[in-house]
Amino acid sequence: MANNASHVQTDTVRKTWTGDVEPAGPVPASADAVIIGGGIVGVSTAWFLARRGVRVVLCEKGHVAGEQSGRNWGWVRVQGRDTREVPMMLESLKIWDGLAADLGEDVGFRRGGCMFVAKDANDLAGFEPWVGVAREHGLDTRILAGRELSLVVDGITTDWAGALFTASDGRAEPHLAAPAIARGATRAGARVLTGCAVRGLDIEGGRLAGVVTEHGRIRTGSVLCAAGAWTSLFCRSLGITVPQLKVKGTVARTAAAAEVIPGDLFHKKFGIRRREDGGYTIAPGDLLEHAVTPSSFRFLPKFLPALLREFGIVRLSFGREFVDEWRTPTSWDLDRPSPFESQRVLDPSPDTGALERVRREVAAVFPQIADVPVVESWAGMIESTPDVVPVIDECEQLPGFHIATGFSGHGFGLGPGAGKAIAARMTNTEADIDLEPLRLSRFFDGSPIRPQGSI
Repeated sequence: MANNASHVQTDTVRKTWTGDVEPAGPVPASADAVIIGGGIVGVSTAWFLARRGVRVVLCEKGHVAGEQSGRNWGWVRVQGRDTREVPMMLESLKIWDGLAADLGEDVGFRRGGCMFVAKDANDLAGFEPWVGVAREHGLDTRILAGRELSLVVDGITTDWAGALFTASDGRAEPHLAAPAIARGATRAGARVLTGCAVRGLDIEGGRLAGVVTEHGRIRTGSVLCAAGAWTSLFCRSLGITVPQLKVKGTVARTAAAAEVIPGDLFHKKFGIRRREDGGYTIAPGDLLEHAVTPSSFRFLPKFLPALLREFGIVRLSFGREFVDEWRTPTSWDLDRPSPFESQRVLDPSPDTGALERVRREVAAVFPQIADVPVVESWAGMIESTPDVVPVIDECEQLPGFHIATGFSGHGFGLGPGAGKAIAARMTNTEADIDLEPLRLSRFFDGSPIRPQGSI
């Protein structure tokens, strides 16, 4: 797998966030609901609300899918998830199945299966508990070994003990999906405004009365903050604490190559996914890069269980990010530019050393694609909660203000299901999914913080 990204790089994926931000049109004076953030959770919520006849406005400071929703691995899996996420993910898979037909656009969704490989008997035994979870939910998850494994993965040259495999899991194209859903929301009646940062909330007499954007106020009594890595800062300006930290993930795309897997494969050292363009998305599987900031110390006690669980793969760095956050105000005048306007898009540089290592590791396992060039690379900031499970909740101290954040690298697959559940909550209708385990108060009411999975 030749690393030719430096001289044949194309912008198939990166063009999602590298162009000029499309300026917002005039903001409406009022709306039934306003969504802050144009990632997959925000646009999915807008889509479901608009289909219910709700007058919804989505405000995105940069590009739709410009941050992690357009930069992730593209896995749509239920396998291996925290049990609190499984019901939502099952609902999400149903939505993904019909998404192309509903939108009239192909988002690249295919059920190619998801595989976690085991290098030895201990790794394989560690998959058994999740097989039990799968049985409870009627999934087709099973343990593969020997000839069964070779039938799914073509031409492997390593002695794996086996693998956990869910054939019904899928994959999709991140740079296509959220923009397509946003267009679907617009066709259903939503207003989607890019280049439109929300500076804060308009609060009158202690009650939510609207939002203040850089282009004016929008009156509303219902707001969703689905601002990804920016959510904690936005909420802190309101006096609401949302424990959230960021890690950087590096990803690359190869040119078209022979099919060695039909879906997703996680090897501990790397993750690899078959793409609709015939290439592969590859990424390090054993590296979480966290730039230490004041928030790292502020939230350390809550994140300690997750840190200990991932101790071997977390790489800490100290640098500009600490100073940048230290200098960022925690409150601001809503009639002046906010921190959200000073940086429209979080666009970190990919780790070229990590990609070179992944390139070698993928080639060692799949020599038949060893000479395929890497043609594009990028990085993204993944926001996480202390238990690596999202927060989806209505703020107790400010009714009408909803929060959906901390999807911890799982948000792409969960996005449509999350959007459907959030839309139900925002319209006070009964949802098919219990959101109580995802309440914000679990981090403050003495509930034990027990991560089941990883980013």
